[in-house]
Amino acid sequence: MRFGCHVSIREGYLAAAKHAHSIQAQAYQYFLKNPRSLSVKDFDRGDAEACKEFCLSHSILSIAHTPYPTSITPSDDKKDAVVESLLNDLEIADACGSVGVVVHFGSQINPASPLESYQLMIEVLNSVTSGWEGTCKILLENNAGIPGTIGTTLEELVQVRNLCGEPQKIGFCLDTCHAFASGLWTGDNWKELSKKGKELDYFKELSAVHLNNSKYGMGQGKDRHANIFNAGHINEEQFEELIHSPLLKDVLFVLETPKEYGISHKEEIEQLYSKWG
Repeated sequence: MRFGCHVSIREGYLAAAKHAHSIQAQAYQYFLKNPRSLSVKDFDRGDAEACKEFCLSHSILSIAHTPYPTSITPSDDKKDAVVESLLNDLEIADACGSVGVVVHFGSQINPASPLESYQLMIEVLNSVTSGWEGTCKILLENNAGIPGTIGTTLEELVQVRNLCGEPQKIGFCLDTCHAFASGLWTGDNWKELSKKGKELDYFKELSAVHLNNSKYGMGQGKDRHANIFNAGHINEEQFEELIHSPLLKDVLFVLETPKEYGISHKEEIEQLYSKWG
């Protein structure tokens, strides 16, 4: 199993990888640049290359996360900025040796015409992938809305990818809190979800799992993360069934859990390896 957590790049990309290694993480996630801006970053390529070499030598895998303002259903005046930012994200992540860059599935832009949102997503993704020749992938993440909200089903995720011009450059990231909040994963339907995912070839393109408990109950649509072993509504047996699934044996498990409950990511990673490693 590869367990890890989100880490800071405050001291640089190599320092982030070294911090992950110091807390026994075999996987990690990081923001590539200012998480609150779509600006294009002129990054330190030497630092990124050193990060890549360090991860290779210590058998650590990573994923990156796009800044919060990134939306693949942007308004017309932000479309170019989103495409440029995503290409910059891919370039940095590729230089750091990361598997992919996580981006949230789009949102509903016109309730009267649901197809408009999907068409815009495909347009934006095509604009990015047509200009990208690296190995790092875009990883579409499932949304956390109430059941029926856009981006909460495997069918949507798979179909958007399939309809893109270069689907081989796109994969998936499964967020367990989002899946629980939307009713995609109830905690007790993993067998049914696995069957559907296999039929859709979703798991063949799954690169990472955001391993998060949920502060709120199943199907409430609230994206509030909780720690794996306390203060959450997903129990250990439900997590164990998911984590030990043969379908997930090659993916990264990355914590995005809070620290306000007195448990550090280092301690939580130790718990994960002790329990399921």
